[in-house]
Amino acid sequence: MANNDLPRVMEIADVAEAIEWQARHSEEAGAPINARIIRGELAMIAAGTKTGQRMANWPGLSLEDAMPLRMAGGLHFLHLTGQTDLLVPVYAGKVTRQEQVDALVREVALQFDDALLPWLDGPPQTNEAGRSSCVMAGLMWLSGHLAPRFELIEIGASAGINTMMARYGYDLGGVKAGPHGSPMQIVPEWRGWPPPAYPVEIVSVKGCDIAPVDLTDVDQAQRLKAYIWADATERMTRMDVAIALATEEAPDLVQMDAAEFVAQRLAEDQEAGVTRVLFHTVMWQYLPQATRDAIRDMMNAAGKRATAEKPLAWIRVETNRTTFRHELTVKYWPDGEQVVQLAQAHPHGAWVEWMG
Repeated sequence: MANNDLPRVMEIADVAEAIEWQARHSEEAGAPINARIIRGELAMIAAGTKTGQRMANWPGLSLEDAMPLRMAGGLHFLHLTGQTDLLVPVYAGKVTRQEQVDALVREVALQFDDALLPWLDGPPQTNEAGRSSCVMAGLMWLSGHLAPRFELIEIGASAGINTMMARYGYDLGGVKAGPHGSPMQIVPEWRGWPPPAYPVEIVSVKGCDIAPVDLTDVDQAQRLKAYIWADATERMTRMDVAIALATEEAPDLVQMDAAEFVAQRLAEDQEAGVTRVLFHTVMWQYLPQATRDAIRDMMNAAGKRATAEKPLAWIRVETNRTTFRHELTVKYWPDGEQVVQLAQAHPHGAWVEWMG
């Protein structure tokens, strides 16, 4: 895709074009099986089912709404739960010709129309522990500018997998952090210089989501697994570890609107010597514009009140809507009000390219 095409990606209105773009994006991210499944969605639309008709007449911008990924999750769920074995050869990588994949996806669409239709009701919840490597790297960088102690606030936390990040071990280009004995070890391919090896102490972590997922509930956990791309076996392993950790001790997670949660947390007393940090990973695009604006206004207002004894910071691991690259950016108060890009990263944390 030419650079001058990138700014219009999120504005693609044609459903077929959006599906093809999402499939190519999956291929570029190392997920050819997922790409074939997504291309098969065109066969679902041609089948004329209720699900296909809703996809064909999508009322918004289908990439902005992640519509192709919503349906990919539904198809994967039917496979993972054993409700159909039609897609077994596709997910096993044994059937690779697109016309064969299309025929199988079409048959599943015809047989499971009522089961697939609700998967279009909401965006995918791709809670991924690998993304916490960027958050930890951002905390290390902030530790060098502020202090090593942090109070974390996460919005769009989904199942709270990254809300549990204090329990994970990290190897970030040779720089270690977190408990070395943790069953969750986050070791992305690190490109460029390692992050600064400043100490990080996470004093507390609280998260919210408008529709939180309970990892200890088998059905809810299975739904979350369905959004993991079939090619990503390492991600599936991390999900199993996260489920085990949540079963031992659930993440501190509440059901709440993101703006309300930020307002509540910012109003709480802040301990001196502890930096309050708002963070989120690949969820900002799903918030209504009014919610984004409210959070931005609240953070800027709180930033004006921040002091050297009670600093404030904002760590974002989000998609650049112009380049469609996933970026780690940091902003802090006082004295660091400018947004600083520290890294680019794989959408699911497989690699991090440090730029800080």
